[in-house]
Amino acid sequence: MMRTFVGKYDLKQVGQTLTAKGWVANIRNHGKIAFIELRDREGILQVVVNGDCPDFALLEGLSKESVIAVTGEVVARLPRYVNPHLHSGEVELVAQELQIISRAKALPFELDVHSDEAGEVLREQYRYLDLRRTKMTENLRLRHQVMAAVREFLNGEAFFEMETPYLAKSTPEGARDFLVPSRLQKGEFYALPQSPQILKQLLMSAGFDRYYQMARCFRDEDLRGDRQPEFTQIDIEMSFVSQSEVQELVENMVKHVVKKTRDLAFDEAFPQISYVEAMRRFGSDKPDTRFGMELVNLTELVEDATSLTVKKWLSDGGSVQAICAKAADGKFSKHEIESLQQLVKDFKVGFAIAPVENGAIAGNMATSFKFATAEILSALTAEDGDLIFIAGGKEKRVQEALGALRVKIAPKLELTDSSKLNFLWVTDFPLLEFDENEQRYKAMHHPFTRAASAFDEVVKSPAEAKSYAYDLVLNGYEVGGGSLRIFKREEQEKMFALLGMEKTNYERDFGFLLEAMDYGFPPHGGCALGLDRLVMLLAEESNIREVIAFPKNGVGRDLLLDAPAEVADAQLRELKLK
Repeated sequence: MMRTFVGKYDLKQVGQTLTAKGWVANIRNHGKIAFIELRDREGILQVVVNGDCPDFALLEGLSKESVIAVTGEVVARLPRYVNPHLHSGEVELVAQELQIISRAKALPFELDVHSDEAGEVLREQYRYLDLRRTKMTENLRLRHQVMAAVREFLNGEAFFEMETPYLAKSTPEGARDFLVPSRLQKGEFYALPQSPQILKQLLMSAGFDRYYQMARCFRDEDLRGDRQPEFTQIDIEMSFVSQSEVQELVENMVKHVVKKTRDLAFDEAFPQISYVEAMRRFGSDKPDTRFGMELVNLTELVEDATSLTVKKWLSDGGSVQAICAKAADGKFSKHEIESLQQLVKDFKVGFAIAPVENGAIAGNMATSFKFATAEILSALTAEDGDLIFIAGGKEKRVQEALGALRVKIAPKLELTDSSKLNFLWVTDFPLLEFDENEQRYKAMHHPFTRAASAFDEVVKSPAEAKSYAYDLVLNGYEVGGGSLRIFKREEQEKMFALLGMEKTNYERDFGFLLEAMDYGFPPHGGCALGLDRLVMLLAEESNIREVIAFPKNGVGRDLLLDAPAEVADAQLRELKLK
C-alpha cells in the first residue's frame, strides 16, 4: 500500500485500513499486548499489537530505531487515552500485519533527550541519528519553511532566482579563501566564493535588475557559535534603487518570513539607529535591544579626579564609561568575576567593578569616585544592590569592552528572552576603518561600497567618510548586511588606491569588474542575510550547528565524514602538488 505519514493520522482516517511505515521510537511489550510508538518526520503514531496478531512474535527482541511496516485499522482512542500533545493523539493503529524492514543495533545514545546528555561529539559523529530527534527535525523543517517563504516573497516581487559559480577566483580584501587546485591548469587555483558579491554586481550590469540566490559561501576563518566555514546566505541585488528602497524590501521580506514561520506580525517599521549611536549606547554595531543596561559616559563627571588610576584612564584623550547591572550584587561567583575581568582586559582598557551600598559607591573605587558619587549614581540610575562596571581608556575600546561585557552578563541576569524578536537597522557606517597593525585604511564592509559623499571629500578626510551601508540586527546578531555599490570605474579605482592597492594588482584581481563599468553599469545595491543565523534565532537556538543538517565542529572538522582528510599520493601527483 502507498505509504502515509504516520504523524498526520487523525480522526479522518478512522475505519480505514492503512499501512504505516517508520522508525520504532519506543516499544512497551506487556506479553499479551504491545504498544509501539512509530515515528516519521511528521510525528508519532501509537500502534497497538494484540497477542492474537499473527506477527506478534516478531516483537521479541525488536530494538528501538528499527524500521517497520504495520498494516492495520485506524481506530479512535477512548477519551481518557487521548494524547493532546500529538497530532495523531486521538487515534491509534491496531496491527493486523507487521513487517520488520531493517533492524537497528544498540544506539550510541538515546534520542529525544537533551543534547547535553548525548554530548556534541557523539551527536555529530552519528548525525543521521541525531537528526531523528524531534527538536532537530523541527529545526530543519523551520529552515525549509524560511527558504520557501523567502522564495515566495521575492518571486512575487519580480526577482529572478539565479546561480553563480562555486569555482571562482581568489581576490583580496576579504576573509581567507578555500583554494581548489586545477588539474587542467597546472599550478593554478580556483577559490570557493566567500560571497557572490562581484558576480551579482555583474548580473546588474547584464540588465537582470532583480536577482536573488540561496548562495553557498565559504570562508576559512576561526569558528564560533554563529559561524561555519560553509554557510548559506539569502543574497539579493537590485538596480536603480535607493538605500531606503532596499531596506524596505528586505524588511518586508523578513516580516513575511516571520509571519509564515512564527505567526508573528510586525505592524511597525523596524527601529533604525546610526552606527555612532549604536556604539555610544550599546558598545556594539549589532546591539541586543531586548534589554537596557546602556553605556553611560562618565568622562566629564570624573575629569577632576585625583586618583592616579582615573587620571591614567583619561590620559591622551581617554574616556571613562560604565554600565549598571540592576540588583546584580552577589550574583556572580569569584570565578565569574575573574572571567569578566579577563574579557575586558583583552580590550586593553582599565576596568573596575563597584557595588552600590548605602547610597554610595563601595569597593576599590569608593575613594576614587567619592567626590562625584551622587552625580555618578544619578547618571547610572544606580541603587543599593546594583553593580557598576567601569572601563577607562581609548573611547572605541572602552565602548567595545562594555558592549561585550553587557552581552556576557545579560543571560546571567535573565535579561535575554529568546522568544522575543527585536529587529533593528544600523545605518550610516563609516566607509573605512584604520588598521593599526598594517597602518592603512580598510573597507568597513567591502571595497565596492559607495561613499555617502563625493569621493574627493573621502580622499581629504577618510576617517570621517560615511557610507551607504546598512545592517539588519536581530537580538544582538547581525542577520543581514548590505550597501549601495560603486558603479563608476573612476570612483572604484580611487577606492582601491585609498585602500593601498597598487594599480597593477587591482587590475589583475578586479580588471573584469572595472571593464564592465565601461559598458553601461546601472546604479545598484543589495543585501545578504545569513540564513543559518536567521533560522537559529527563529528556532530559539544559540548555535547555528543546531539548524544545519551536516555541520562542522568548532575546529572545522566534519566528525561524520572524518573530513578534512589526507588524499592519495596519486591525486596529488595529478595536481602537481606535494
